[in-house]
Amino acid sequence: MLTAVGVLLFVLGLLFSIAWHELGHLTFAKIFHVRVTQYMVGFGRTLFSRQRGETEYGLKAIPLGGYIRMVGMVPPGKDGKRRITSTAMGPAGMVRQLIEDSRAGDRAQVTEYDDGRQFYQLHPFKRIIVMLAGPVQNLILAVVLFIVIVVGFGVETSIPTVKAVSQCVLPATSTSTACAATDPATPAAKAGLRAGDRIVAFDGTPITTWDQMRTLIRASAGRTVTLTYDRSGVQSTAQVPIVANTLAVFDAQGNQTGTTIGGFLGVTADTEYQSQSLGTAFQITGQFIGHAASAVAAIPARIPDLWQSIFNGKKRDQNSPVGIVGAGIISGQILSSNNAGIAKIEYFLQLLAGFNMSLFLLNLLPLLPLDGGHILGAAIEWARRGWSKIRRKADPGPFDVAKLMPVAYVVALLFIGLSLLTFVADVVNPVKLFG
Repeated sequence: MLTAVGVLLFVLGLLFSIAWHELGHLTFAKIFHVRVTQYMVGFGRTLFSRQRGETEYGLKAIPLGGYIRMVGMVPPGKDGKRRITSTAMGPAGMVRQLIEDSRAGDRAQVTEYDDGRQFYQLHPFKRIIVMLAGPVQNLILAVVLFIVIVVGFGVETSIPTVKAVSQCVLPATSTSTACAATDPATPAAKAGLRAGDRIVAFDGTPITTWDQMRTLIRASAGRTVTLTYDRSGVQSTAQVPIVANTLAVFDAQGNQTGTTIGGFLGVTADTEYQSQSLGTAFQITGQFIGHAASAVAAIPARIPDLWQSIFNGKKRDQNSPVGIVGAGIISGQILSSNNAGIAKIEYFLQLLAGFNMSLFLLNLLPLLPLDGGHILGAAIEWARRGWSKIRRKADPGPFDVAKLMPVAYVVALLFIGLSLLTFVADVVNPVKLFG
């Protein structure tokens, strides 16, 4: 039941993210007086729609995207007429046919009253703003969600309070989690430390953070230190011989990168949520943008792993590409997990923020039918105009974005293929966020 609720919550978050994205396009299109005939969330059959002025607002059955329909996104042909090239043979003829078919489909909605209100007639800078507004909306939403997480709920931080005491010394390379009779007791167990004890000082050094204490422990192998701890308001001290052990080394994302030899006490730190500053929130957001950009760039390299997960049952990495179905499954895992309520909320908001960050980055790719493809066309036209002005030549006219449509079909097919691959992988071998 909780899994189904988690999936539903993600679908609602997805629909809001799509609507928010398209609202960016719509707002600036109307500011610049472009006629917008439709604002739709989803694809396929229309479930609900209302006409408001010259724009139809609606919800469609398949929540895999959305669109606004602006008149005149493609300029007319040089003679203002459609060229019929269906009798042309070979690849060149097929390409010309695709271009003219896309032009005809776009120009069919243009009326005699739309002169000056067509998208292609806007200055290239305004066209860039209209197309950039959608992805920027997703970036804004992602940043707001991160601020809510980091400043509002806080970041889960290890504190110098004992959560659990290990009973025996086991190296990080050990595959066993149970203590054998021959395994030596940990220094913490020998000292009588218990869950809930707060470490006050380590060999005379006041302790304020767990990272500080961990550094001191690792540097004290083979030494006996004086440990001061607080238990229920009463401070006590103990002489603790720190032993050398094989310890795991982790990167900033929590992934184990190797092992090292260092001092070992045998306690697990407790955690608490600590609210961070706004500056820290922006810093964390910047780091996440960098990680998200790397993840998007790494998608092609991860396709073989997706294939292996489908046909050979290879376990999915948590950084594996997931589609909307996979993200919904992860949302269900979050809600049905044993984590505390605040942790569930944070995980879900992180998932939604990550989805919006991906929308921001993917839509900036300079390829049609993505927003970045239209931005590229406007930038090319702007550059051509500037170059012609420098050379004192006539205005070269609008850039014919229809000429990029064959590329758009190829890109669309690649995205469909990737979507199908991730869909199958998400169904037969989903990413497991926990365990």
